[in-house]
Amino acid sequence: MDTKNDSPAPPVTLLVLPGLMCDSRAFPGICENFAGAVVLDGFYGTARTIYEMASQVLGEVPGKLAVLGHSMGARVALELIRMAPERVARLALVDTGIHPVSVTEVTKRHALRDLGRAEGIERLVDAWLPPMIGRSHRADRALRAALYEMACSARQAGFERQIEALIARPDATTVLGGITCPTFVIVGSEDEWSPVAQHREIAERIDGAELRVVEGAGHMLPTEAPSLFHEAIREWLGWNPAAPADA
Repeated sequence: MDTKNDSPAPPVTLLVLPGLMCDSRAFPGICENFAGAVVLDGFYGTARTIYEMASQVLGEVPGKLAVLGHSMGARVALELIRMAPERVARLALVDTGIHPVSVTEVTKRHALRDLGRAEGIERLVDAWLPPMIGRSHRADRALRAALYEMACSARQAGFERQIEALIARPDATTVLGGITCPTFVIVGSEDEWSPVAQHREIAERIDGAELRVVEGAGHMLPTEAPSLFHEAIREWLGWNPAAPADA
């Protein structure tokens, strides 16, 4: 009897992890264009640390994953690699960073927190959102209105939980050298919060990683330029880096 296992390989789920104050609305067309894609909704629930966010993901989405993390979501994606590397078949890090927390960052995040506490989440989002959008799209009223509504729906408590997680984030640099799955690093050319040079450094620290710069988009690349973003995702999902030549 032939005992060869001819079972097809288990499917890999495209899992999208949103960033600060973002949910599935930040990724228009993803589920329509990529069958079976899962975008984590709910602003990570009550999680207050990057570890808790990653634990939630691992518990909610089974099987092998092609993980795409945007901004804070990329920090969660790197924590998934740390916790369960066998679950991650592919990795895409989008508009993010690996730098440690600085005093300036803490001061800015707490200033936004205090503004929201004093004047409401709408005022907080008014101050936070404009620099997140690339120069080419800041005059797009429909885009800004959609992002504004999404961010406000995270509410003050959601914002505070997420910045608490970011301020206490683990060192991401310790993970990069051990990444072995096919990895793309993607950034908008107009991202002022997480600039291109920052992503070039990330790509250089991951063996075999590819850098893709999407022209004319800022930190909210997935919402600003969805068609170009989807092109980069298709390339990433179909990319099979050549195996190293035998010595």
